[in-house]
Amino acid sequence: MNSNEEKVILVDHSNRELGTMEKMEAHRNGGTLHRAFSIFIFNSTGDMLLQRRALSKYHSGGLLTNTCCSHPRPGEDIYQAGSRRLMEEMGMQCAVQEIFCFEYKAHLDGDITEWEYDHVLVGNSDSVPKINPTEVADFQYVAVDELLLDLQCHPEKYTHWFKASVQKVVEWQTGEKA
Repeated sequence: MNSNEEKVILVDHSNRELGTMEKMEAHRNGGTLHRAFSIFIFNSTGDMLLQRRALSKYHSGGLLTNTCCSHPRPGEDIYQAGSRRLMEEMGMQCAVQEIFCFEYKAHLDGDITEWEYDHVLVGNSDSVPKINPTEVADFQYVAVDELLLDLQCHPEKYTHWFKASVQKVVEWQTGEKA
């Protein structure tokens, strides 16, 4: 693992690069705003591919979330990073497109703070993931209406960034207000 693998790209509220910082340092002491991405994959019937984060993850272990998420490395664009992490986490490839960005801040377990400028990417695939068990505990394709109902009834089962972005992703995917 080279030194760039554990660094995140620091940004301002307009996504302008300010430098880099070691990943865990950026997540401690109230957090430092940095670039991230979240990938949402849908299959041909419109179901969303969710993952359950591995219990060993440094935060949010065992929670349900979108298909894949991470941070681009210094010198890596969002699409390169997305392709890399989709393969590393889910063992799959899929063309994606960016549909929006948002900023969120969440205080998590283990004195971790996620403060991210998150690029949301979507794609379509009927592939069966070949998950990396150090990253992902399980996966499932879920009908959007069932997902939204479960999210309403059991929000504690889902990651903060997923809850902050899924409604807008569903609206984009269905072409209407969900």
